[in-house]
Amino acid sequence: MPALEIKELDQYFEQGTVNETRALRNINLTLEEGEFVAIIGGNGAGKSTLLNSVAGSLPVVYGQIKIAGEDVTYLPVAKRAKLISRVFQDPRSGTAPRLSVEENLSLAMQRGRWRNFWSSGVRHSDRKLFKEKLASLNLDLETRLNTEIGLLSGGQRQAITLLMATLKAPELLLLDEHTAALDPKTSATVMALTAQLVAAQKITTLMITHDMNDALKYGDRLIMLDHGQIAVDIRGDEKASMTVPDLLALFQKRSGTALVDDAVLLS
Repeated sequence: MPALEIKELDQYFEQGTVNETRALRNINLTLEEGEFVAIIGGNGAGKSTLLNSVAGSLPVVYGQIKIAGEDVTYLPVAKRAKLISRVFQDPRSGTAPRLSVEENLSLAMQRGRWRNFWSSGVRHSDRKLFKEKLASLNLDLETRLNTEIGLLSGGQRQAITLLMATLKAPELLLLDEHTAALDPKTSATVMALTAQLVAAQKITTLMITHDMNDALKYGDRLIMLDHGQIAVDIRGDEKASMTVPDLLALFQKRSGTALVDDAVLLS
């Protein structure tokens, strides 16, 4: 059974007005369990619209979305929580800044299930698990369980957010340009951690990135969008042997136009 099925997905903004924009055009996409897919494309290509449609934060206009066989097309974000984890671009978006590291991790343990708000504190067994998981990141965060997470650096917070998103392996992990706000060195560290965490649990992953090198280096499949359509879809040996110039040439061949977005070309 596919981990993600998208069938004939169309998305419009300001539909029925003079400003109507068709953001996605008949997207058909299937991800098998454990696939790690990088999505790239210029501004306005439809990357965020696609991710938001899958996440439920953007209502579907036409089409169908299934996650692990469950039709989620019209389910709200809260109803999809048991199936999806998401990491955003801003490291501050995925954590509660005034709570400690272990308190944030404890909240992540309860994703998708009823929470007992009358119960306080972190269980000893969970604290042991948190230390082990944090130690695996090699960032010395296992010694900072009681530190308010808002006091950590952006890279440290994003690493913990990744850990929170994968603490209970979701059916689908959505990475929304999750290294874009980090400096190059920290970005490289977080990307390496991403690959490590995804591979260890074989988590089906959709990752939006503006970095063509990261799109080629990480994951086992690469998709390029152009004006709401899939222009390039490569995997396996074809992806492994591809260079950035090769990818740009393939994009131009498939789409009929050259990629001109500086945010992508200069990444």
